[in-house]
Amino acid sequence: MTMKVLGIESSCDETSAAIVMDGREILSNIVASQVALHSKYGGVVPEIASRKHVEFILPVIDEALARSGNGLKEIDAIAVTQGPGLVGSLLVGISAAKSLAYVLKVPWVGVNHILSHIAAAFLSSPSLKFPLIALVVSGGHTSLFRVESQTRMFLLGQTRDDAAGEAFDKVAKLMGLGYPGGQIIDRLAREGDRKAIPFPRTLLEPHSLDFSFSGLKTAVLQHIKDLGRKLSSIQIREIAASFQEAVVDTLVKKVLRAARREEIKEGVVVGGVACNSRLRERFFEEGNSSGIAVHFPPPALCTDNAAMVAAAGFHRLMEGQRSDLRLNAYSRFSGSHQR
Repeated sequence: MTMKVLGIESSCDETSAAIVMDGREILSNIVASQVALHSKYGGVVPEIASRKHVEFILPVIDEALARSGNGLKEIDAIAVTQGPGLVGSLLVGISAAKSLAYVLKVPWVGVNHILSHIAAAFLSSPSLKFPLIALVVSGGHTSLFRVESQTRMFLLGQTRDDAAGEAFDKVAKLMGLGYPGGQIIDRLAREGDRKAIPFPRTLLEPHSLDFSFSGLKTAVLQHIKDLGRKLSSIQIREIAASFQEAVVDTLVKKVLRAARREEIKEGVVVGGVACNSRLRERFFEEGNSSGIAVHFPPPALCTDNAAMVAAAGFHRLMEGQRSDLRLNAYSRFSGSHQR
C-alpha cells in the first residue's frame, strides 16, 4: 500500500508544497521564493514574510497537487514544518495543515525543519546506509548529527553564535554586495586568491564538535577597516575567497573529526549552504583522501522545500506519530535530540 504525503514548508521566506510517495518518490515540489522581495532590506523581514506566506500558501498547494496529477482526495497524510523558524511564518503553514487534515480526515504530523533537511539526502541518495554523519548548514543553522535511522538523530555539535549562512550574509553586507550573501560570495570567490588573507579558523576545544563564526566575521570587519578606503574589485574577490575558505575549512574539519570519533565512513551535507561550490569540492577531495564518502543532495533539495518535509513526515507517520489541533510552532531548536 502506498502513502502520498502532502508536505508544507513555511519556516522562513520560501512557501513550498510537495507531494511525495512513500517517502521516496517526489511527484511534485513547488517553491515560491521571497528572495527578491527581501533583498532590498538586506535580509528577511519577518512581518513581510508571514504576510506573503498567507498570500502564497493556497496557490502553492494547488500547484503541487496539479503537478502531481492528484486531487485532495488522493492525499493520504500531511506533514508540516513545526519549527524552528519564524513563528508567524510557521503558523501559516501549520494552520493550512490543520485545516486540510481536519476536512480530509487524514493523519498529519509536525516535523523539525533541521531534521527534515537530513531527509532530503535520502530522496537523492536512497542507498545511504546507517549510521552516518550529517551536517546541516544553512542561513539559520549549523548543526552536526549522528544519524542512526530515519527518525533517530543525535546532536553532536552546533553553532555557539552565528550560523555559517548568517556569516556569509553579514560579510556580504559588510562589503556592500547585497542579499543573499552566500551565492554572491561563492561566485566572487572563484576569481579570488583563497590564500590572500589569513583569516582565523575557530575550531574551539581540541575535541569540540561545536562551531563559531562570529570571530571570523569580526576579523573580516577589522580587515576592511584597516584598509581604510573603498574596496577595489580585486580586494573584494580576495576577501570573499579568503573568508569562504576559512568557513569551508572549519566545516570540513569538524565533519571529519566527527566521522573519526564516531567511527563512521559515510556522511551527508545538507541545507542551503550545501549549494556552495567550494564546500562541495573540498568535501569530495578530503572525504576521498580520508576514506569517508560525503553525499550532497542536488541544489533544489538543499534550500528550503516541502519534499524534504513530506519525506521526514512519512517516516514519522509510519512509526505511528501523529499531531493534533493543539500543535504550535516553535522558533528555536531545543536540542532535545542531543545524545
